[in-house]
Order: sequence, then C-alpha cells, then structure tokens
Amino acid sequence: MEEKLNLLRDWVAASHSIVFFGGAGVSTESGIPDFRSVDGLYHTQYDYPPETILSRSFFDANPSEFFRFYRQKLLHPEAAPNPAHYRLAQWEKEGRLAAVVTQNIDGLHQAAGSKKVLELHGSVWRNACMQCGKAYPMSFIQQNGDIPRCTCGGIIKPDVVLYEEALDQAVLAAASRAIAAADLLIIGGTSLAVYPAAGLVRLFQGKHLTVINKSPTPMDNTADLLIQDSIGQVLGTL
Repeated sequence: MEEKLNLLRDWVAASHSIVFFGGAGVSTESGIPDFRSVDGLYHTQYDYPPETILSRSFFDANPSEFFRFYRQKLLHPEAAPNPAHYRLAQWEKEGRLAAVVTQNIDGLHQAAGSKKVLELHGSVWRNACMQCGKAYPMSFIQQNGDIPRCTCGGIIKPDVVLYEEALDQAVLAAASRAIAAADLLIIGGTSLAVYPAAGLVRLFQGKHLTVINKSPTPMDNTADLLIQDSIGQVLGTL
C-alpha cells in the first residue's frame, strides 16, 4: 500500500490539471449513507422503491410522499467534510486541481473550501419555485411540512436531478472539457454505475488514471493505479 501511496504522491506533485471524479463513497465517512452498498439507502424498505420515489413522474404525481422521503433520507445539513474533501480543496488552492466532478448533492466539497465543483446531479442546498423561479434555502424545505409552496402558490422543487430528468447540459459540457484536459484523473468513492455521469471518465486522455474505491469498478482494468480502500483514508494520508 505504501508503494501505491508514494506513486500517487509523485503524480500529484507533478500535476497541474488534476480532476477528481467522485460519488457517494466520498460522503459516507461524513455520515451520509450511500445509495448502493449493502447498508445503503437503496436497501432499506419503503412503500415504494427509492428509484421510483426519486423519479420525476413520481414527484409530479405524489409530491407529498416524495418530500416525506426526501426530508428523511436526502437532507443531511449536519454533515461535515472529511479528509478527502479537505485534501481536494487544498490541491485546488495549490493550483494542482482543475475541478471536482461530483455525483453527490450534499455540497460538502464547497463546505471544505473547493470552488471549482461541477455538480452533475445538482444540490440539496438550492431550491426554486417551479412556477415563478423564486429561490429558497434548504431550511425552507425542512421547516415546511408536506409540500413546500412558494408565496405565488407554486411547488418548490429541489435542484436535484431526478430519474427521468436530463443532466444540466452546461455542467455536463464543463465536466467533459475538464476531464478531457486533465493530466491526472482520480476516480474515487463511486461504483461508476450511474449513467450518463459514469461515462464521462472515458473522455480522459491524460497521463495517469487512478481509481480509489472499496468495491470493483468498470475502470479497474484500465487504471494505471488501483487502490481498493477508503477514499478519505487514502487522500487523508497524502
């Protein structure tokens, strides 16, 4: 393991355009359950499968049930960044990291100090009225039971990409450019199971591809360096 860590340290030290592509595993050490592990969100029991509840058609048809699930399972305002988040923010300040491309919606990268964060699936911290566009904070969603409504009467929707919704094209394009221009791509805390987001990593043409994940990913055989361990533990030691 130490040999692998030393190799990654050398690559980071020599890089000036690192891109980090991360998923739910980056936030599990901050107390946020991931979506697909044995103990994750998708293995708990509800009246409807989580994939159904988190779809746009379900949101439109059953907003009350959607928000009940959303408040209970997707909002974690008490969560704090972990060593992985802080290390990435440090690399950005040093001019080594060009962007964080994240599938997470928790805002922990920004809380740690990262500025160049591309949120593929949106953020729970942003919410807007579907009728007039007025913005609302997370606290409004938390404190207004049942269906949160704007002063105009419209339903307030979190800025989170649901199943059946397309990714933001501007964010997707920016992430594509960043990965294609990176000299070091670090994939961490993701099983690379969610598309189209996971397909972005195949745009990488740089020097070194590193995968840090506890479970296997489709990119393991392509990686120049594979570390099957905790992303927070690994980045925290660099």
